[in-house]
Amino acid sequence: MVDLSQYLPILIFLGIALALSSLFVFLPMGVARLTGTHNPNAEKLSEYECGFPAFEDPRSQFDVRFYLVAILFIIFDLEAAFLFPWAVSLGETGWAGWVTMMVFLAELVIGFIYAWKKGALDWE
Repeated sequence: MVDLSQYLPILIFLGIALALSSLFVFLPMGVARLTGTHNPNAEKLSEYECGFPAFEDPRSQFDVRFYLVAILFIIFDLEAAFLFPWAVSLGETGWAGWVTMMVFLAELVIGFIYAWKKGALDWE
């Protein structure tokens, strides 16, 4: 016979996690309805993330510059993510780690210059 009592702490943990996450989601909505701050109007319901109102079919294509900016952001964000552990461990990696990172940074600079020359950073 399998002893399932060992799973009781996990089930208690999952129950508490579900209760807290539900509380964090639904409590602010309930408080907003009770206090009167839930007052939707046209201004609150308008688009704000993309910068322009939706006026066409949602499946229509939009300018490729959005994609280029997003890709460039990801590239340089990853560069920053690689620089921190490299800087912390530079004492252990020595000259080999330094040269490797300089090659990596040179590749990124070449890519940045290429994107700049191609006009990927120009916004009209």
